[in-house]
Amino acid sequence: MSTIRVHCWITGEVQGVGYRFAATREAARLGLGGWAQNSSDGSVELECEGEEAAVQEFIAWCKRGSSDAAVDRCDVTTVLPRGDTLFTSR
Repeated sequence: MSTIRVHCWITGEVQGVGYRFAATREAARLGLGGWAQNSSDGSVELECEGEEAAVQEFIAWCKRGSSDAAVDRCDVTTVLPRGDTLFTSR
């Protein structure tokens, strides 16, 4: 069992369209910990942590986003795990 954590920066039409709410729900479905927050430039920033396969599935979701979102880009960076077991929206 391999735990990984990634930081994602998502740009496009991702604020005001339920992206963070849907991301929180998807992360919970996958059993991931971490957080998501809106950034002042209109993007969404998030970190997620969990089993590698689940994190990869979540990254794929982030690149599509919620049904009302229009994701232009999702930049992903691997970071050190922190032990988060709950995913929250800030």
